[in-house]
Amino acid sequence: MYILRNKKLNLDIALKKVYNILINKEKTMTKLEKQQIRLNQIVENDFGRVAVILEGRDTAGKTGSIRELTHYLPTSKYSISLSSKPNQYDMDNWLKAWQNKMPSDNQIVFYDRSWYSRAMVQKLNGWCTDEQYEDFMEQVLAWEAAQPVQFIKCWLSISEAEQTSRIGHRKVSPLTKWKFSPNDATALSKYDQMTLLKERVHTTCGEWHNIDYNSKPEGRLSLISTVVHELTKRILYDN
Repeated sequence: MYILRNKKLNLDIALKKVYNILINKEKTMTKLEKQQIRLNQIVENDFGRVAVILEGRDTAGKTGSIRELTHYLPTSKYSISLSSKPNQYDMDNWLKAWQNKMPSDNQIVFYDRSWYSRAMVQKLNGWCTDEQYEDFMEQVLAWEAAQPVQFIKCWLSISEAEQTSRIGHRKVSPLTKWKFSPNDATALSKYDQMTLLKERVHTTCGEWHNIDYNSKPEGRLSLISTVVHELTKRILYDN
């Protein structure tokens, strides 16, 4: 009997220590971690099909942001669509090619660039024809409306000076110089052109969230807060 009482006492002490650790952790949680908890709570229940689109200039921080947003998410609840060079078939059948990359039920797909590449980086660099560009701009909203998907469109905004600094760092850093490409070298000379293309998309292609990413930590907090807010709004509307 003494041994059993002693074990129960030790268990109570251990549980109290765990409880205190959790309480202290909650007190010291960052704002980002609190938003990550809210995102986790949302995906515990039915939330539909969600496409989180991240667009922005080179070095804006798209890839790192997706890594941060998904750090604590259950792997069954999300997928990541990474930017890659499309083949000729996909170039000629642009929106149809993206049809196979839509989220499934109760899944978030994070797009590190998306079909909107057609209207921005492809147009900017002459990778698509003028006809392909104009066809996309005319068709994209109807195509999106036909998808049973909630779209959360985000532009990660950085200034010309900040992009200059990040590209310079990328070029010389032993950790990131493998990312440096000829596109980075010409990106700054086309800063104003990209601004014009982005503005046309933002004024004609549905709701976009313009997020200040001159500070990556603050930008990531704003991004996850936007995603949580939009998902919460959708859930409340559906209910």
